[in-house]
Amino acid sequence: MNELFHMFFQQNRYLVNKLNEVLKPHGLYSSQWSILYLLHQNGPMSLTSIWKYLNVEAPTVTRTVNRLESLGWVERLYAMDKREKMIFLTKKGLEQFPPIEASVRSFEQEIEKKLTYEDQELLKGILKKIEG
Repeated sequence: MNELFHMFFQQNRYLVNKLNEVLKPHGLYSSQWSILYLLHQNGPMSLTSIWKYLNVEAPTVTRTVNRLESLGWVERLYAMDKREKMIFLTKKGLEQFPPIEASVRSFEQEIEKKLTYEDQELLKGILKKIEG
């Protein structure tokens, strides 16, 4: 394996594990947070829109949404087209979002401290180059 890719994958796993530690007191995992954040930013979305945006398999998103629904964070309602269900944040999801976001933001700021502004801009540029 190319050392660059090995380092990239290792750092990704490190960040996901650290984020999971931050989210644990809120009863969430990073995959669940990704969906909550996406719904908070974009409003109601279809399952298809969610998995396409997150670039993960449909069954993975369905399982995660099912779990979030059972925990009371999201609910599904039929869209105008009855074949598609839309996923919404519930009242609980909306109320609990700010403290979770604050925890995640604090975690991100700790990581950002390790990088200069120029480092961050360079990294964003590099990541955009390898984006699909």
